[in-house]
Amino acid sequence: MANSGLIVHAGPHARKNCPVTVKLPQKAGKQPRAVTLTTDSGAKLVGQVCAPHPFGCGCGADAGVRIAFVLPDLPAGGSLRLTAELTDKAPAADAVTVSDDKAGQVHVKVGGDLLTTYRYTGNPARPCFFPVLGPGGTRVTRSWPITDDVPGETTDHHHHRSLWVAHGDVNRTDNWSEGANHAFQLHREILAAESGPVLGRLAASTDWTDVKQNKVIEEKRALTAYAVPGDMRIFDFEVCFTATECDVRFGDTKEGGILAFRVAPAMDGDHGGRIENAFGGVGEAESWGKRAHWCDYAGEIGGERLGIAVFDHPSSFRHPTYWHVRDYGMYTANPFGWHDFYADPAADGSHLLPRGASLDFRYRVYLHQGGTDEAQVAARYHDFAYPPRVEVVA
Repeated sequence: MANSGLIVHAGPHARKNCPVTVKLPQKAGKQPRAVTLTTDSGAKLVGQVCAPHPFGCGCGADAGVRIAFVLPDLPAGGSLRLTAELTDKAPAADAVTVSDDKAGQVHVKVGGDLLTTYRYTGNPARPCFFPVLGPGGTRVTRSWPITDDVPGETTDHHHHRSLWVAHGDVNRTDNWSEGANHAFQLHREILAAESGPVLGRLAASTDWTDVKQNKVIEEKRALTAYAVPGDMRIFDFEVCFTATECDVRFGDTKEGGILAFRVAPAMDGDHGGRIENAFGGVGEAESWGKRAHWCDYAGEIGGERLGIAVFDHPSSFRHPTYWHVRDYGMYTANPFGWHDFYADPAADGSHLLPRGASLDFRYRVYLHQGGTDEAQVAARYHDFAYPPRVEVVA
């Protein structure tokens, strides 16, 4: 159908298994179904023609043909020339699959192996993602209270459900706990369930309500998983709030996490796990309530060292975010909890979102083998925050 020349510039950072997206000019005629990427040496890279983003956060819903690929390896300062051929042929086999079982669960698999399941019904208060499986298929989040099939797991904080989104003060309603008078997140719609050879995307809309289930604010979330080698898992997580009903105040409280994990207890800092942030802070004392571009939580599960790194994108609200991260396994990105984080009752981290306005957050989750340094967490952050520049040439 059409060819485009591309030059991928690594910039000042070495790239490894780096997801790349680029918009190609829209040509007249049929919408392409697939893209073939060929280097000057004749080597092939797997590419994907992506569906439009369902709500425009991050990569946007603008015109043009957006393609994606994973850049295996490119040294700092290096460049790679590619020819992108758009075709109407059938795309390559799906390496990432997103399937809605129509019974309240959406399963995301990479290379045939489960990455996570989105559980949008049957929860006491709000949807969650469980299990979350790291390299090798090991659960890296706590199973309790969703299941009790892991002997010896901790059983505190029953509202800590693997991976979730929540905040404890939304127009003075508690959308964090599952205690008395908590608010709700009510699933409204699956917006996207896209599978593909390079990436798969799950997107959903959720109504945040008060205690009586009256709608307070609308939230859309997207999880985009990438086909990367088995010693890592990478997915992007986007959250967009829109004040559809009224002005909405996100209150100042540490009880919240726009992206929240409860790590597997074997990884806890209390059990020898290690918390580290972008500024070199180690452990809860040097990381809790601190701002940082990224945070990593790593520990041993069954004799293997695994970690969960979370990267905050420069476009996110109040970047770099604050981290509510504890040695007992709590791990959230929370930009609102100032009076606790600064130990100052006069500090006010609340934010008023006017009716009709939106608030966006973007994160990347890097599930890795080895510790923070061994997994090159800092380098992988730059793949997300400052990705390779792609030049489209004639």
